[in-house]
Amino acid sequence: MRSYLDFEKPVAELEAKVEELRALAQSGDAVAIGDEIGRLEAKAERALEELYAALTPWQKALVARHPQRPHFIDYCTALIEDFTPLAGDRKYGEDEAIVGGFGRFRGESVCVIGQEKGSTTETRIRHNFGMAKPEGYRKAVRLMELAGRFNLPLITFVDTAGAYPGINAEERGQAEAIARSTEACLALPAPSVSVIIGEGGSGGAIALATANKVLMLEHSIYSVISPEGAASILWRDSSRAQDAATGMKITAQDLLRFGVIDAIIPEPSGGAHRDPVQAITATGDAIAAGLQDLAGLAPEDVRRLRAEKFLAIGRQL
Repeated sequence: MRSYLDFEKPVAELEAKVEELRALAQSGDAVAIGDEIGRLEAKAERALEELYAALTPWQKALVARHPQRPHFIDYCTALIEDFTPLAGDRKYGEDEAIVGGFGRFRGESVCVIGQEKGSTTETRIRHNFGMAKPEGYRKAVRLMELAGRFNLPLITFVDTAGAYPGINAEERGQAEAIARSTEACLALPAPSVSVIIGEGGSGGAIALATANKVLMLEHSIYSVISPEGAASILWRDSSRAQDAATGMKITAQDLLRFGVIDAIIPEPSGGAHRDPVQAITATGDAIAAGLQDLAGLAPEDVRRLRAEKFLAIGRQL
């Protein structure tokens, strides 16, 4: 069953009418309503296109968090062949908020790491809503070091509200683990591409997103803090999240203009959750293009270009 966001109410009403007419047609209680169904479908499609062509930053944040939006496991299943996941950080334990391993992307061996939010109550709890603890980032470091040893390209998928802020995570060195993961990203001798597929929240995102090529889906967000968190700090009022989202410049369009990301991946009309297959295919094409741009570079050049990219962000903004 399709889930609608609050601002999608006009589209929801039109599509509900379409479903009612289809039910009537199937029951045989109505005749010659095919034209009416077609008219309403076209009207709903136009309304959806107009709505998504003018989304506010806050509305984009809601779309990025949509419960039916494809998650890392969906991308991994569709894009990576023979995926073999590895578990544990060899220091403390396993953290299922971060899933990683090795496989083949369009015939090329790669290392793949992603943050998984889960799609049902059970899986969301198991993956801790995509909020990793220190052992998750240390697992990512272990995988990056393996990828570097065998000179395998790294593909990361970012989708997290942020690193887990619990006391136990702090006790086990959350900040240090994030810093080590960021350092491992920078030190990787092989090319790397990172895709923000939903939320890119703070250090929890940058720990995996320090890549040669950083891509964002059209309606994803990337920020140092959530709009609600920023509103709570600035105005002591989380209800002003919409104002914070506008001021923080969290959208893909803003970040491309600032040079923080390298490209925007277009989403289907109505967002990636409307047509996951199309969104995932477009993402695969963008990753392939990014890796092609980096093909043939020497390890020292890969590291240098990556470092220069992130140094330039601080110097220009």
